[in-house]
Amino acid sequence: MLDRIIKDYNDAVFETDKDAAFEVVNNALANGLTAEDVVFKVVIPAVEEMMSDITRDPDANLAQHFMTAQIAAEVTEKMLLKFAHPPEIIGRVVIGTAAGDLHSLGKRIVMGCLKALMVEVLDLGVNVPAEKFVAEALNYGADVIAISAMMVHTATGENGARKVRALLKEQGLEDKIKIVVGGAPYRFDNELYKTVGADGWAADGIAAGKMIVDLIRAGKAS
Repeated sequence: MLDRIIKDYNDAVFETDKDAAFEVVNNALANGLTAEDVVFKVVIPAVEEMMSDITRDPDANLAQHFMTAQIAAEVTEKMLLKFAHPPEIIGRVVIGTAAGDLHSLGKRIVMGCLKALMVEVLDLGVNVPAEKFVAEALNYGADVIAISAMMVHTATGENGARKVRALLKEQGLEDKIKIVVGGAPYRFDNELYKTVGADGWAADGIAAGKMIVDLIRAGKAS
């Protein structure tokens, strides 16, 4: 039965049919699967497969992956309410778009993936000053600050990742909170993330989700 549920769910998200995906999930619950089974045996493997797909094919349909991430996040959030015991959260992330930048699509894809992978995410919105990134990361107990920028001047500006790095250094937090960046400027220059003081970058929202999870796990293991 589980194999059929997995196939039906994967078919639904491939078609970006949210209603069909929820129908599969609800039928699975009605047939004896637990909410934990749905998340850990159906949803998370589907997200991980999506991550593998985009790694193999960087030109994969980004809109489709965006919808897949959003469906996964919504299903996960509803299933968490049905868990017998609160799930173990991998870590916490604050995410936002750099000061002067109003783009949000990439950020939303990252959030969808992270939520489905048991990472708590605080969305700071767009046009976020460096000081707010750091203050909210401290208040939230974040492991990672994720900064999106779609324009060169917001990626490299003095109130973006550079300043976040400087503030973390001033407060002795460089070993506790990592910085990741993403957006078009970093795809044009794969070494730019080093210039702005980030610990890593990702070419797209799907890859960013995987990288952030890997960074969190590495930090907890050290």
